[in-house]
Amino acid sequence: MVSSNRIREAGTASSGSSAGRSKVIRAAQTSTNAKLNAEYDKSQDSGSSFCYSKAVDVEGLSGETAGAHMVTAYLQRMQRGGQVQAFGCLVAVEEETLRVIAYSENAAEMLELVSQSVPNMAVQDSSLAIGTDVRNLFSNATALNLERACQASDVSLMNPVRLDCRASGKPFFGILHRIDVGIVIDLEPIHASDQMGLTGSVQSHKLAAKAVANLQSLSGGDVGALCDAVVEELRELTGYARVMAYKFLEDEHGEVVAEIRRTDLDPYIGLHFPATDVPQAARFLFMKNRTRMIVDIDTPQVRIIQDTNLRMSLSLGGSTLRGVHDCHKDYMRNMGSQASLVFAVVVNDTDVPPFDPGTKPKGVEPPKRLWGLVVCHDTRPRYVPFPIRSACEFLVQVFGMQLNMELELSAQLREKHILRTQTLLCDMLLRQSPISIMTHSPNVMDLVQCDGAALYYEKQFWLLGLTPTEPQILELVQWLTNVHKDSTGLSTDSLLEANFPGAEHLGDRVCGMAAARVTSNDFIFWFRSHQAKEIRWGGQAGVAGDVDDEKRMHPRTSFRTFLQVVKHRSKPWEDVEMDAIHSLQLILRGASQEAAAAGAEGLSSQSGGGGALAAAQLSELRLQIQGMDELSTVANEMVRLIETATAPILAVDGQGQINGWNAKVAEITGLSVADAMGRSLARELVMPVSRGTVEQMLGCALRGEEEQNVEIRLRLWPGQPGQTKGPETDVDEVILVVNACASRDVHDKVVGVCFVGQDITTQKVIMDKFTRIQGDYSSIVMNPNTLIPPIFGADLLGVVTEWNVAMVRISGVRREDALGRMLAGEVFGVASARGRRPQCELASPDALVTLRVLLNGALDGIERDRVPFCFTTRSGRSVEVLLTANKRVVSEGAPISGAFFFIHVASAELQQAYAIQRAAERMAESKAKELAYIRQQIKNPLDGLSFARSFLEHTNLTEDQRQLVETAATCENQMRRILGDQDLQAIEEGYLELETAEFTMATVMNAVVAQGMLLSSKRGLQLFCDTPPELKTLRVFGDQLRVQQVLSDFLTNAIQFTPMQGWVEIKAISERLRESGFEVMRLNFHISHSGEGIPEGLIRQMYEVADEQGAKVRSQEGLGLSMCRKIVTQAMNGRVEYVRGGSKCFFDIALSLPLSDRDDAVSVK
Repeated sequence: MVSSNRIREAGTASSGSSAGRSKVIRAAQTSTNAKLNAEYDKSQDSGSSFCYSKAVDVEGLSGETAGAHMVTAYLQRMQRGGQVQAFGCLVAVEEETLRVIAYSENAAEMLELVSQSVPNMAVQDSSLAIGTDVRNLFSNATALNLERACQASDVSLMNPVRLDCRASGKPFFGILHRIDVGIVIDLEPIHASDQMGLTGSVQSHKLAAKAVANLQSLSGGDVGALCDAVVEELRELTGYARVMAYKFLEDEHGEVVAEIRRTDLDPYIGLHFPATDVPQAARFLFMKNRTRMIVDIDTPQVRIIQDTNLRMSLSLGGSTLRGVHDCHKDYMRNMGSQASLVFAVVVNDTDVPPFDPGTKPKGVEPPKRLWGLVVCHDTRPRYVPFPIRSACEFLVQVFGMQLNMELELSAQLREKHILRTQTLLCDMLLRQSPISIMTHSPNVMDLVQCDGAALYYEKQFWLLGLTPTEPQILELVQWLTNVHKDSTGLSTDSLLEANFPGAEHLGDRVCGMAAARVTSNDFIFWFRSHQAKEIRWGGQAGVAGDVDDEKRMHPRTSFRTFLQVVKHRSKPWEDVEMDAIHSLQLILRGASQEAAAAGAEGLSSQSGGGGALAAAQLSELRLQIQGMDELSTVANEMVRLIETATAPILAVDGQGQINGWNAKVAEITGLSVADAMGRSLARELVMPVSRGTVEQMLGCALRGEEEQNVEIRLRLWPGQPGQTKGPETDVDEVILVVNACASRDVHDKVVGVCFVGQDITTQKVIMDKFTRIQGDYSSIVMNPNTLIPPIFGADLLGVVTEWNVAMVRISGVRREDALGRMLAGEVFGVASARGRRPQCELASPDALVTLRVLLNGALDGIERDRVPFCFTTRSGRSVEVLLTANKRVVSEGAPISGAFFFIHVASAELQQAYAIQRAAERMAESKAKELAYIRQQIKNPLDGLSFARSFLEHTNLTEDQRQLVETAATCENQMRRILGDQDLQAIEEGYLELETAEFTMATVMNAVVAQGMLLSSKRGLQLFCDTPPELKTLRVFGDQLRVQQVLSDFLTNAIQFTPMQGWVEIKAISERLRESGFEVMRLNFHISHSGEGIPEGLIRQMYEVADEQGAKVRSQEGLGLSMCRKIVTQAMNGRVEYVRGGSKCFFDIALSLPLSDRDDAVSVK
């Protein structure tokens, strides 16, 4: 194990730091592997023993790196070793001429080109030599197969190729792959027990059809169950004594995460092993050739004879026969294993930023990484025929895809963790002092996973969990201040390797540390214990007195070696954890600087600064809310698209009743919009066969789980010219494929469901007839009718046999160019490294695996419906479709003869509707987060204003000054109330709860006028306030802040739409009345202003009157006016009107409030 980038200073890590650290680790590990290899070879040459534990000792290997020559020689030997295993033979040929350029020494004998009486290789048949035409070695028929395979754009699709010796007819599996100088042919004898008839990748993959189905049937969210399943299926297919799943961790060491074994074997589950046990060169080769088989470690290997004109030894990286290094033989021998079969598990590399869709080079795959290995071991020699190996490799590819989905789910959970962390940071921001992050809950230990945390602030200590002592923390502070004085923080998983002087005294209790500098002398620390304490191995203990065990390469030795390596090392700090720590550091540093500035400048400066900050925050709030107009525009466009869309779209409320029914769905069902509204979708509008499906979809959507590509059948209503019912279709129902989209309110609560669908009635009927042999296949396939969907088919070998007119239109591939080619690989595939391109390019190898799964499933009788599928046409256009796979039979009861695929194409308009809907949802979510953030941030300057005001209240103030302070207080309280308004739906529906208390109307009027003064002065307006004398002392009961809110909103709107140099007046009229036996004060407020008045569109928004298109979309101002009108009319039982006069316009607001000093006050109490 190698010491890699163990220490990281703040400011040096970038967004790609994980990828950068991985490269450093791999480079260092490669150097270590080269040194280990040299040490082993040296011990073999000298005859001395090789001590594995000493060689892998990190202390002994990290001191110096291997030279470039040593590393190059090591890598060359791994890939170009010049030897192959003897269970088969190898022949390499020039691609153009098929003339032999290299062959293994045992090739002539195994191909029976040499008389069995010849005792050695000195006499060779002239038919096998450098320059021989390889076709002469095999029968004419199989030689033709070989020639065709060599001409394929991807020769691996043809594997295995059946080849028979020309002389004896002995059969072989030919496994082909391209290298830099030609094509390598691995020849493996076909035994009587092998699957002799299986040629080509499709036939091989069929062997794993059941295992693939079992793997895909597992429920998501459990990686452990997925790993357990794949090792069980592989053991079932191969019969090995032990099958294990290895996972490589961040620092390149590995862990056995799943295992199935023969009962007499020791368990290895939970075993951790050093990174040196699987060398980097071997990992590199696994990325090139995903399968590696060793048949018998005790059988001597054979040498490669090659053309002397070749500049380098033959590359064997992709060969199934590649020789085994003696070091690995010893390791297997010490494990008691005689044979092995290893499969690479490859997933997307999330540490490497993906290509931007607009700049991604064609033919370049997304970055991949080696997640781990699935390893099969046996205590006896074991050979697995290539078809079964290919089936197993296909199964592991599917496993990798499933694993990718699980990792993506984990990434989503990580995003939620980041959001939770941000919430914690905001909560900590509200603390009164840095000390509260240690003494309150949540605290700094909730921020990242750790064993302890400490705060050193103003020469005092606060400790949580497992930490060093106070003197040791002070020593850490001095070390950071002196040695790392230019950094703002530091993280390491080994204080010992980071050269902290006191690391030895800390022992194993504290190994890893992350430190953040708050000020020049103040720090926050997070601590982790050594990693070995969390590691357990389920294996049996070693035999007492086994003195040679430490020198042998054995899993138990690897485990002890790994524990020794990680004894003084903690779990590494992840990037997301360091980001969270850095964010907290910035927040606390800013808070500390503000506190220091406030202390230096005094209270008056602090008060002024708070006001400025509040103004800045309010300005930011206004800018952010303006973005809601963009959301309204998107919503308008989406409503227009839904109403005019050619795709059927319907919506229901929370009770499942129709509240949306566009023109298209009305057309195809014969049910008008008016007749559909209010009906139950499940009980009245769908066919009985779809009722359960619809109810399930509704239930899932109301829980926030949106189902996609679900088939439902709607009733066809009489009295409408049925476009879907006729002689061609003969149906009395409408078949839709729909996606469910949950409709949410501002609190992210699901309040309804929208179904966006596609009418597939005609296609479904044709497909049913097609798959049920109702009529001739060719008459349907070749029919140019545009109603017939794109159809293509393949035979049992995966060769395209059908490609209809609709398929030509959608793909741009001519029928003659598709027929006779391999469906998965040549027609649909990914571009090869040599630039060979398929007819229709898929986005990734995973998409190709998906197509192969569908093909093999259909050939095995497993049919799949509407699987999302995407490919790029010949013209470079990306097409997203739904793919249905069906088996093909010649007649009822006949065996399966191939597979047919049907494509469902969503209309461009429907895809645009999807895109706009998702964009609206993303924007709404973004705006909600922004508003939540701003609401949180404004509270801090409000606290500052509150403190300044409370301080002023206790000073000697004049009456006018005291009134100003009181006005500021009521405005501040109004702002806090508005910031606390999160349930706008309650206001709209009239369920707003009022907070009733006694107050004076004079205070309200002063606050309302104060809020309009600044805007009116900027616009050069005269602002008048006319109130009767009795109003100054009038005391009433009610919600003061809500009254203040609505009056100020109406006033500021009047000011905003008054022409420059105009005037605005707020006039109050009061009248004492008795209503329902209580004495109340009837208040009428007239807010008049000069000019033409507030725009009619805005007033319509206030009254929530629909526009010409029937939409009720509100702007920022319209939303405020509408909310205030509802507060008055619904929550306060008042009245709001806007009146346009000759020379002036005015708001007329009326409401009644109980009097505080009324005659019936005693009885009320």
